[in-house]
Amino acid sequence: MSSTPNPSPQHTSTIGAIGAPSRRNTELGLLVFAVVIPVFAYANVGLAIDGSVPSGLLAYGLGLGLLAGVGHLVVRKFAAYADPLLLPIATLLNGLGLVVIWRLDQSERLQLLAKRAYGAFSPSAPNQLLYSAIGLGLFVAVLVFLKDHRILQRYTYISMVAALILLLLPLVPGLGADVFGAKIWIRVAGFSIQPGEFAKIVIAIFFSGYLMVKRDALALASRRFMGLYLPRGRDLGPIITIWAVSLLVLIFENDLGTSLLFFGLFVIMLYVSTERTSWIVIGLLMSAAGAVGVASFASHVQARVDAWLDPFGCYDTSGACQQIGQSIMSFGSGGVIGTGLGQGHSDLIGFAANSDFIFATFGEELGLAGVMAMLLLYGLIVERGIRTALAARDPFGKLFAVGLSGAFALQVFVVAGGVMGLIPLTGMTMPFLAYGGSSVIANWALIGILIRISDTARRPAPAPATNPDAEMTQVVRP
Repeated sequence: MSSTPNPSPQHTSTIGAIGAPSRRNTELGLLVFAVVIPVFAYANVGLAIDGSVPSGLLAYGLGLGLLAGVGHLVVRKFAAYADPLLLPIATLLNGLGLVVIWRLDQSERLQLLAKRAYGAFSPSAPNQLLYSAIGLGLFVAVLVFLKDHRILQRYTYISMVAALILLLLPLVPGLGADVFGAKIWIRVAGFSIQPGEFAKIVIAIFFSGYLMVKRDALALASRRFMGLYLPRGRDLGPIITIWAVSLLVLIFENDLGTSLLFFGLFVIMLYVSTERTSWIVIGLLMSAAGAVGVASFASHVQARVDAWLDPFGCYDTSGACQQIGQSIMSFGSGGVIGTGLGQGHSDLIGFAANSDFIFATFGEELGLAGVMAMLLLYGLIVERGIRTALAARDPFGKLFAVGLSGAFALQVFVVAGGVMGLIPLTGMTMPFLAYGGSSVIANWALIGILIRISDTARRPAPAPATNPDAEMTQVVRP
């Protein structure tokens, strides 16, 4: 006696593989909104400034749409099962950043300041659009040539050397450039590059590979003290080394932001890999001790700390106090719903208005509601990165996704916290929003890597080979 057989396990997995959704159409629909919203914002700025629609509206819309379309086609072909939210959110943030940078280019005050300082005014928005195109090109290159993120695990220690080289390049005589007291730039062929933006990705590769191997040893505890599991003395070596390197960066480059990002990223990944709260406590204590020690003799850091403590107390004598004071007043004048795009006065901050303090422009012209919306977009990128880490099937991918998401979250925190007066200024740029080629290019590469990891995590496993003759009938004994 025979009957129709139930699907075998192999057959079931085949059906699952065929029916797995790729969500590329969802991504396409979100990309339409990610392009349309900045285009309307661009028109709004033009109407607010001179009462007419900007002449470059069509070119801007087509340019942003082209970038988004190319990114979508590449993802559809080379990462069909990737997370559908990462690309649209990055496109939306990048597009809004271009709009506000163009809005600040129209400021007569900034044009006058540029003519006094450099003899001529050069608009920043066209350069930022070019940097965005280069960043998307790197995004495409990541997806096309990085077939499997696990390949990067082979270069664990090479990435450590590369990261140290990138961090120390600004100290090379003749190559590094001192900009407003911070030595975080290098000049190559007339272009300024911030190596620290790319170092955060390379450092995440090293931390992921190292902690994947050493996490069991680092999770061991020698004693329990006040509810905390204290690590063994020999296991403190890695965190002390990273702490020392971050202090050297802070001392010799006067770069509080990169130092905080570098050390904070390691502590986050260390906690995730070992699940020991003691590492978080030790990391915070070492970070506070290092910051207090450096601030006591580094004049550049001390000036930023003074501006943070009382920006209006040194308003007439310090440029740092003037910037943070203007930023705080920008947020205050924006209120709940803002003054409207193109109708604020954040250009009073000066040259930093389109880079370090561009978030203050959003705070004034979009108000508290706009600021919360922007932070929500950043939070969604971090959340999708963490979700990708949870879905990843290999420990290296899990740690790598957490590291990239943590670096992104730390950068948003230190920039937003600095311009709002929550923490001292760091000099870093807001991802995708602020003017700066290094930042936008590096962050597009970061999004590309997260998309590659998410595609690997969500892609259905191929069904094993089966014997079709064995599945034709199933004999059932009476």
